[in-house]
Amino acid sequence: MRKKHLAMLLSKLEGFPEPKPELEQYRTPGDVAAELLWLAHSAGDIKGKVVADLGTGTGVLAVGAKLLGAERVYAVEVDGRALKVARKNAERAGVEVEFINADVSEFNEKVDTVIMNPPFGSQRKGADRPFLLKAFEVADRIYSIHLAKPEVRNFIEKFSADNGFTAIRLTTVPFEIPAQFRFHRKRLERIFVDIYRFERY
Repeated sequence: MRKKHLAMLLSKLEGFPEPKPELEQYRTPGDVAAELLWLAHSAGDIKGKVVADLGTGTGVLAVGAKLLGAERVYAVEVDGRALKVARKNAERAGVEVEFINADVSEFNEKVDTVIMNPPFGSQRKGADRPFLLKAFEVADRIYSIHLAKPEVRNFIEKFSADNGFTAIRLTTVPFEIPAQFRFHRKRLERIFVDIYRFERY
């Protein structure tokens, strides 16, 4: 499968039925999800591996990992309604994913690779920290999406080093957010995000 084909497939998956602003539930765009997955796949961190998608939302990254040949995929999500959509998306894509309705702090399986698009912390400062801490606990390789801002980059570098990981910024890509909450002023907001790989020292 090519990256372009993967992006198209992931773009067709269903989004959040009722997105919650406090959980920063923005659908991961197909092209951004495909970019992260392709980088992980090219480094040998998806095919034949046990993968966890922390905060899976509607399952875009989890489904993509399975399509790229992951042996097993755990998809952890606290929102039961989002998880229903994620299950439907996996069925539609014809893949098997192990869905877990829980807070990420409750997930304790050791995995080869974590993939995730955690909250950016725009609504609740530090909302991404529990995701990073759990990822550092359960895997040696992590691929994650974060805002492309100098203060976020500084935080990511220091926070990962404090937890025994090297943060490698792989690429910066546009991330489109359609208006879905009352506080959105534009019909389509375009921000930039960094895709990181974290490696244990």
